[in-house]
Amino acid sequence: MFRSLLSVLLTSAVLVCDTAPVEKHGESDTKCPLMVKILDAVKGAPAASVALKLSRQGSNGEWQHVANGVTDVTGEVHNLITEQDFPAGVYRVEFDTKAYWKAEGSTPFHEVSDVVFEAHAEGHRHYTLALLLSPYSYTTTAVVVNAHQ
Repeated sequence: MFRSLLSVLLTSAVLVCDTAPVEKHGESDTKCPLMVKILDAVKGAPAASVALKLSRQGSNGEWQHVANGVTDVTGEVHNLITEQDFPAGVYRVEFDTKAYWKAEGSTPFHEVSDVVFEAHAEGHRHYTLALLLSPYSYTTTAVVVNAHQ
């Protein structure tokens, strides 16, 4: 039962990613190589005001801060990073889920939720990172498309 519910929620998150209007952030996807979407699984609604940090792993293995963002009322962050600032490499997006859940009146299990991924390993791509969030768990999925298609 749990797996069925999880599958439905993840499918919904992917569908939300695929149907998002490009004009929302005023530019084509070629200007937005990494977009983040967060859905609050408890409310079944976008998670607004979630702070996040984007870091890139350096050649020495240490994380270098790249950008900050906060989800809007649609649970999205656009224009987090430019094409020029998003070279091939390993990235980490750290979501401040504790602050979000405390603001919602819940006591969360996780201090943060983070996603680590390799970008552009097979050529230039655009990424939509979706996070399904509850106070005691989180699930991620990504939509990866060829750039300029």
